[in-house]
Amino acid sequence: MRRTAQDVPLLDYVRRPGLPAVTVQHWVGDHPSEGPRFSGTHAHDFLLLLYVACGSLVARVDGRDRTIATGDAFVIAPGAVVTPGRPDPDGDVWAVSFPPDAVDPGAAAPLVSWRGHPLLAPFVGNHRGGGQRLRVPPDDRAAWLAHLTDLDAELRGRRDGYADAARAHLTLLLVRLGRLGIDLPDELDVDPLVAEVLEIVESRYHEAISLRDVADAVGLTPGHLTTVVGRATGRTVQQWITERRMREARRLLADTDLTVADIARRIGYRDAGYFVRRFRSAHRVTPTAWRRGTP
Repeated sequence: MRRTAQDVPLLDYVRRPGLPAVTVQHWVGDHPSEGPRFSGTHAHDFLLLLYVACGSLVARVDGRDRTIATGDAFVIAPGAVVTPGRPDPDGDVWAVSFPPDAVDPGAAAPLVSWRGHPLLAPFVGNHRGGGQRLRVPPDDRAAWLAHLTDLDAELRGRRDGYADAARAHLTLLLVRLGRLGIDLPDELDVDPLVAEVLEIVESRYHEAISLRDVADAVGLTPGHLTTVVGRATGRTVQQWITERRMREARRLLADTDLTVADIARRIGYRDAGYFVRRFRSAHRVTPTAWRRGTP
């Protein structure tokens, strides 16, 4: 498992073939619905939206104890260090987790650019730390609960068109979140060097590019660049290259009839077998199984 610069576990969003990249969990008291369990102090590389329909929850985010009560939404940005708490015995809490590209799967921009997406602006905010609490007006709470319930039902029922329906419900939730009066920073806190590195990855991921190639392009040693990018993003340069290639591979598998070998060449892998191994390592299935939508 990867670790952050603070040496805490960094959890990846686990994608499933044929399924939209969004997960809903619902806690009623101490009884959560099915889904990933986040225990102990950790960080994650995806976005997390909490909504407390009833009761309260205490969590520690970036060194601050945060109390979330009835009618509160709470957003946690990727990279925030979280120690989760338990809801009240009579609590009713919803959690929606998703990677940035779930909002716009066809987007080609580097994932770090999620901070510039208007629907994800509430996850930036102007508060210190990676989480902030937002009060949902009483008149809006029924609509919030309806969107969460419908999103959960679509993901569980998997009826025809459910992926589009789930994305629509997620979008509506984020629109409602954005209407809660978020104060945004004048400038996004993105290191210019990191931005340059990710621009290079974006423009050259389809080549046989290496860490040394990127380091040469920005005028740093590979070791220094690894340290800077790792501290800022929680990922190495090579992991960013692989992530971009895998994202394009998923798109090509879903939207084209290209062979696995052709896809490998298009995303910078000379050896199709190596591409298959990398894809299986990232997604736990082969590219062919992903295309079929089977585990």
